[in-house]
Amino acid sequence: MKSQNNIFVNLDWITILLYLVLVMMGWINIYAAVYSDEHQSILDIGQQYGKQMIWICAGIFLAFCVLIVDSKFYVAFAYHIYILILLLLVAVLFLGREVNGARAWFEVGGVALQPAELAKFATSLVVAKYMSQFGFKMARTKSYIVLGTMMLLPALLILLQNDTGSALVFAVFFLVFYREGLPDVVLIGGFTAIVLFILALLWTQLQILILLIVVSLILLIFLRQSFKDGIIGFVLVSLIYGILFGLKNLIGFDATPFQLMVVTSVLSVMAFIVYGLKNHIRQAWFVLLFFIFSIAITLSVNYFYSNILISHQRDRVDNLLGIKNDLRGAGWNVHQSKIAIGSGGIIGKGFLKGTQTKYNFVPEQSTDFIFCTVGEEWGFLGTTVVILLFLALLIRLIFLAERQRSAFSRIYGYCVASILFFHIVINVSMTIGLAPVIGIPLPFFSYGGSSLWSFTVLLFIFIKLDASRTKNLR
Repeated sequence: MKSQNNIFVNLDWITILLYLVLVMMGWINIYAAVYSDEHQSILDIGQQYGKQMIWICAGIFLAFCVLIVDSKFYVAFAYHIYILILLLLVAVLFLGREVNGARAWFEVGGVALQPAELAKFATSLVVAKYMSQFGFKMARTKSYIVLGTMMLLPALLILLQNDTGSALVFAVFFLVFYREGLPDVVLIGGFTAIVLFILALLWTQLQILILLIVVSLILLIFLRQSFKDGIIGFVLVSLIYGILFGLKNLIGFDATPFQLMVVTSVLSVMAFIVYGLKNHIRQAWFVLLFFIFSIAITLSVNYFYSNILISHQRDRVDNLLGIKNDLRGAGWNVHQSKIAIGSGGIIGKGFLKGTQTKYNFVPEQSTDFIFCTVGEEWGFLGTTVVILLFLALLIRLIFLAERQRSAFSRIYGYCVASILFFHIVINVSMTIGLAPVIGIPLPFFSYGGSSLWSFTVLLFIFIKLDASRTKNLR
């Protein structure tokens, strides 16, 4: 009985140690990022590093509070916590303080709190709760609708706050769904949508349409393992396009190459439906759905790009893809970050000796671009150590998730690992120019109380669930 009342029994100290090491390294690098000779004390609460120390102490207190709560509380009140956070997301739209164009913060007594950060662990809890209920099956349409709604509600509310980066984080739950039985075709569809989004910004619609026709026919050959159907498809498309092109020249009607290809695609699809039905080719329907899905994504990119993304986000994507090369405007942050990281070399310039950092060449250097401080002062070796520590944490979380006896704990563990994975990969990729700047923090490193507290609660709920894995959590 005594051991059951001891909250430190069965805790995974490896995960806790990794957490503490990462938090302390983050604090030191925030100190280095904003260091000045006038404020040398790392405990100066008037500076960001002093405030971060307060956030760290508060975070450790929050972790302790999470651990003393019975693990069954998180299962029983998952829906209640989720609804509460949704209400906060709605309230912040009207009562919140605007920072950098995003109305996403509550400010109480000089402390700013961002509900979007809290929505990550709340959504993780409700997803784990729903997917762990008796009789749940991933393959049901109802499951897709409910889980999709659980993801979209907080994401849409966060989009209304003009915080696109935080909203995109919720897409990572698809990795959790995949672990629990989501068909491969859904992930393939997501990857296809990303590729088409990029191509739609770089290519003309005619080029993409031709590519989709070719890919669809090759896909049919692969699925059917028959060159006959593929050859029939190629001949069909070529024949229809040739007839239309000939009629254009013969009759003289006005039509662009894109319009001709659109008509060709429609007629080819109609003919292929008839051919597929006549020969009972089930794969033809799959290829048809792929083609229609791809066309829909391609045609919607322009609307999304022009109406959903705000101007500076479009500029960042344009710079990343090479459409623009604005090193003094939208591309400034990434350009200076790459210079800072590159100047660190193998072993770095040394602690507090980073010139790019010290003279504020890199904007947001203590928050979104904290990783460039690591690269400049600690070099390739320092960045490698940080990445390996994050990798060790992710691997440990997956190991812990797989040893859980309850479906709730396992699913929640994968939610934690997936969210951290997204933040780490995107943030590091932003600083080295491999991803557009979408403004998400590096876990445990970036300055700020909301992100540190949310990641702490997210992680320590799982640590508590793991410590209670012998209980029946369902």
